[in-house]
Amino acid sequence: MATVLGVAATSAGILLHRGAADAREVLLVHPGGPFWAKKDEGAWTIPKGEVGEGEELRTCALRELEEELGEPPAIAPEQLVDLGAVRQKAGKLVHCWAVEADFDPARLSSNTFTIEWPPRSGRQREFPEVDRAEWFALEAARGKINPAQVELLDRLQANVE
Repeated sequence: MATVLGVAATSAGILLHRGAADAREVLLVHPGGPFWAKKDEGAWTIPKGEVGEGEELRTCALRELEEELGEPPAIAPEQLVDLGAVRQKAGKLVHCWAVEADFDPARLSSNTFTIEWPPRSGRQREFPEVDRAEWFALEAARGKINPAQVELLDRLQANVE
């Protein structure tokens, strides 16, 4: 189980969606870095990140959207529709909100992180937190997204029909 000081890690994120109910698309992001480079099916996720100590969940979700996309659409907190939370395989709890908005994936400009790569090489390399963003039809998204997050797509579909 992913833990921080003995407590399961908690993340918050936002699922952007667009289009008519029968042609709904969702924006998913692909994690950056060498561990995810060759993974596709089941590797994509909603833009999300860890909640800081004392940080309000929705505030975290909006901050993470900006950190992972660079210049996300302007979103007011009251526009967000609560989709609840899901627990991922490693134990992380992911809280999600949805909002109808557009974003051009070509404008992606994610924060970066630094790790030793290759392992035990002594060299530090910088990688983007997110290396790709893409719009997917709901059915295609179900195959791309982390399996635990499929429930969020189902909840979105139930809310927009």
